Amino acid sequence: MNPKTVLKGICFAVAIALAGTPLALAQEPVFGTWKVNLAKSKYSPGPAPKSSMSKWESAQGNGFKLSVDIDAADGSTQHWESSGKFDGKENPVTGNPDADTMAITKKGANTYEIVNKKGGKNTLKARIVVAADGKTRVTTQTGMNGKGQKVNVSMFYEKQ
Repeated sequence: MNPKTVLKGICFAVAIALAGTPLALAQEPVFGTWKVNLAKSKYSPGPAPKSSMSKWESAQGNGFKLSVDIDAADGSTQHWESSGKFDGKENPVTGNPDADTMAITKKGANTYEIVNKKGGKNTLKARIVVAADGKTRVTTQTGMNGKGQKVNVSMFYEKQ
C-alpha cells in the first residue's frame, strides 16, 4: 500500500476522532436546565421551596458550570453558582448558605456524587441519578445544613 495513502487514512481517522470530542463532552447526562417537581419531592426539614431550577452547562476542559435559583417558602430568593470538573476536587461556591465549596465526582454513566463543605467542614452530601432517557433526575441530599439541621431530602427534577 502507498505510504501517502496510509498517512492520509491515519490523518482522516484522527480528524474524525477529534471532531467528535466536543460533541461527546456536551452529552454529559446532567447538562441542561432542570425544574424541581415538588409533588414528587420530599423535604426534611421542611417546608419545601416554592420553586427550584438548576442549570448545568458544559465548560471548557471537560468541566461544568452550575447555577441554581430557589424561591424559598418564606418568599426569599437564593441564587448560587459553582464551576469545576467532575474530578472530586473542591470547587468554590458563591451564594449557597450551606456550602462554600463543593466537590463533584462522576460515579457511573448517569450518577454523580457531591460533597459540600462550609468552613472546611462537611455539610451536605448529594447523589444525583439521571434517568436513562435523560428526561428526569433524582437528587438525594443528606447531612447538616447551614442552620445545623439534619437534612434528608429527595428532589425529583424534570428537564426543561
